[in-house]
Amino acid sequence: MGITWAHVVRMATELPEVTESTSHHTPALKAGSKSFARLRTEAEGGLALRCEMVEKEALLASGDPAFYTTPHYDGYPYILIDLHRVDPGQLRELLDAAWWLVAPARLRRARERDL
Repeated sequence: MGITWAHVVRMATELPEVTESTSHHTPALKAGSKSFARLRTEAEGGLALRCEMVEKEALLASGDPAFYTTPHYDGYPYILIDLHRVDPGQLRELLDAAWWLVAPARLRRARERDL
């Protein structure tokens, strides 16, 4: 069956001040006011998740079928994830990394103190 949007939300909301929102009229997640994940309803589906470009290139080069891109996302720091194929532990790590990329500095500092 794979991971559902509800699973993604549950994982992400374990991170500080993550809220559900919308982006491009689809469900999304934000840290502070910045979006870092969006459930795509486009034909290719998947989860669009913020990442570093080097991470995106490594995930695509890995050959893992859970990770892909489309021409629309070429050159942008978002990896597309097939929720039916991704390892839950790896998704949790990627959500955490995406949070760090967009979270306000005050949240990152507070979280560093708590780790």
